[in-house]
Amino acid sequence: MIAPSAARSHVDTFAAYLKERLAHHRSDTLRRVAEVLFGIIQAESTLHRKIALHIDRAASQASITRMVARTFHETHLSPQDVYDVLLPLLPTGKLTFVLDRTNWKLGEHDLNLLVLGVTLGDVVLPLNWKVLPHGGSSEMRTRMFLVGQLLKRLPARRWAVLIADREFVGQEWFTFLRDRGIKRCIRIRENTVLDDSPARDHFQNLQPGEVRGLFERAWVYGSRMQVGVTLSTRGERVLVASDLSLWDTLFTYRRRWDIECTFSAMKTRGLNLEQTHMTRPDRLSRLFGLLSLALAWMVRIGTWRAEQQAIPRKKHGRPAWSRASYGRELLCTALRWGKTTFYTYFDLLKSPFSAPGQQEAQPVRY
Repeated sequence: MIAPSAARSHVDTFAAYLKERLAHHRSDTLRRVAEVLFGIIQAESTLHRKIALHIDRAASQASITRMVARTFHETHLSPQDVYDVLLPLLPTGKLTFVLDRTNWKLGEHDLNLLVLGVTLGDVVLPLNWKVLPHGGSSEMRTRMFLVGQLLKRLPARRWAVLIADREFVGQEWFTFLRDRGIKRCIRIRENTVLDDSPARDHFQNLQPGEVRGLFERAWVYGSRMQVGVTLSTRGERVLVASDLSLWDTLFTYRRRWDIECTFSAMKTRGLNLEQTHMTRPDRLSRLFGLLSLALAWMVRIGTWRAEQQAIPRKKHGRPAWSRASYGRELLCTALRWGKTTFYTYFDLLKSPFSAPGQQEAQPVRY
């Protein structure tokens, strides 16, 4: 049996690493953050009492549960702190970014997060986010704020493209991205005016799976852009405006689905973000930051493990587990039993992801 002190040593190791990245935070605060993060990973829950069950302290469970609550209530952990830890994980070269929202309800409360992240394989790693104080769509200024903050750390030359759904449209928004040198790949609505007529009028009699595009770039929200369209299997037109070639426009837009895999791994199919009873924006933001750290670590381990032993596939050809689940299995065992393999996984957290291969990301043409 592994002595409990081994697990505490793992916490100390991780807290020391956080202190290297976040020197402005107190060491005792970062140790509590490390304990809570480890508890979330093992519990697969965001409920305070369940997290507390996985924290090794010489105190009552009620006292540990209060400590967990204080970590979210009092710790000034910001999205900027989180991406100070995550940025070294990013591969070199140009990166693909995705902007989207995730929302759910707790009683009568609307919990709504706007998330900006970077694609790594089949998942989007959140780098910046904002808890919206309302349900429904985000405001344009909020989107600009998230992009502007991230540009301070990752300049436009590192952005291959920004992908977003049809919620994120508007002339001021499109102009903002263009003026900052960010390539756009954004779905538009059927009633969007292209030159002088609605988009739907340009694409009639589409067949499922068929791909079409305009012969020339059109004016879309004040910008000259390429427009491609296809018909989904449900009979819905998918119109995408971008600064890319027609060939790359729809191929690139498919990467938007990666952020749905992220939300799945952080919510009911993973770390259970939706279980939280916290509704205050500052506390919910801190929780999302810890989940982003956990996700990055699990995916990093899962990627490494898949290189050693491929993820099994089901009869329909899809992977039996996500890379996040594949990595969490190893990490959880190391944390729970104080195993020395923890240090292998810890080293992975400090080493960047490999640049995507040709089969994962086709070259983008402008």
